[in-house]
Amino acid sequence: MGINLIAFGGGGGIAVGGVRFSMATSWAVRAELPKAPDLCADRSILRNGSSSSRRRDLVFVVNPSGANGRTGTEWKKLLPYLRSRLSADCNICESLTSGPSHAIDITREAIREGADAVIVVGGDGTLHEVVNGFFWAGKPVTNYDRDATRSTALGLIPLGTGSDFARSFGWKNDPCEAIDRIAKGQRSWIDVGVISGEDGEAHYFVNVADIHLSAKAGYHASSFKRFGNLCYVIGSLKAFVGHRNQDLKIKVNEGEWEVYSQVTALCVGNAKYFGGGMKITPNADPCSGSFEVVILQDFKWYDFILKLHKLYNGTHLTVKNVSSRSVHSIEVEDISGSGNIYVQSDGEHLGFLPRKFSILPSAVEMIC
Repeated sequence: MGINLIAFGGGGGIAVGGVRFSMATSWAVRAELPKAPDLCADRSILRNGSSSSRRRDLVFVVNPSGANGRTGTEWKKLLPYLRSRLSADCNICESLTSGPSHAIDITREAIREGADAVIVVGGDGTLHEVVNGFFWAGKPVTNYDRDATRSTALGLIPLGTGSDFARSFGWKNDPCEAIDRIAKGQRSWIDVGVISGEDGEAHYFVNVADIHLSAKAGYHASSFKRFGNLCYVIGSLKAFVGHRNQDLKIKVNEGEWEVYSQVTALCVGNAKYFGGGMKITPNADPCSGSFEVVILQDFKWYDFILKLHKLYNGTHLTVKNVSSRSVHSIEVEDISGSGNIYVQSDGEHLGFLPRKFSILPSAVEMIC
């Protein structure tokens, strides 16, 4: 899979896919990206270039087809302001994704080559992939230069359909405001959630992971992204068809197993929002070192209609059959063993129960 890169700005450079971007003038280059884990043919390229430059190397990961192509269109409009705001102090590398999981490979390559930051341009789906690119085989990806003292940060220009993660920080879908944050370069450590299944493979998330009805709704919503935020309504309607609440077995913080009857949905929040602005885990904080878990039990279709406003404004925790707790880890199993209880994280379908969710405190630095 190739990386399409366009670089703008002044001197210095970054190497991706074994190609060093010398940015004295504006130009474009295409570089082929080898498959992980060995993504770079010449590990010395960036080290040789970076030692002579104090400019920040920023890699912008753009999903041009995101939000039905709106992300690509808005990104092109944004480039003049981005250049004017950042090019004096930064080497700007644009990388266009060409398909699923491409952003993961791009991110790993950028980190290994010592980028100052990987900036997501898009929505929660692209953010989800980039966050997973910060890890490989259960461990954080690191700079090839073992003497490097600064880690690669995560940045975000929200241009997607939902952009729910940005809401937890109070950020608007204002790309110019996001570029101003990037220019300032202030960093904070955020937590990352890790999900493991029976196969032992780790999967990472920064926003909300959820189980059963809401996850099934998200699965169906992904087929209707062309309708914008309306896709979440359509997905929910489809998910209700044939839905049955299920008894689940839950283990919190490596304790004893507990049975929760007639579970409609279970949400594991590292941040607050999902589903296009629904404040489902209102007490979650990605800098707290813990998840907020919210469980809805014995909900009927009319309960969602009557209580939808509470779900969106975050006041549903006082509703009957809704419970909340702070956890560091939670394991969830389907008592029936049906194998058809949906699981998703950050809006991406991950399969079915059983799953374990654990917090990685202060796992990634974020520009905020």
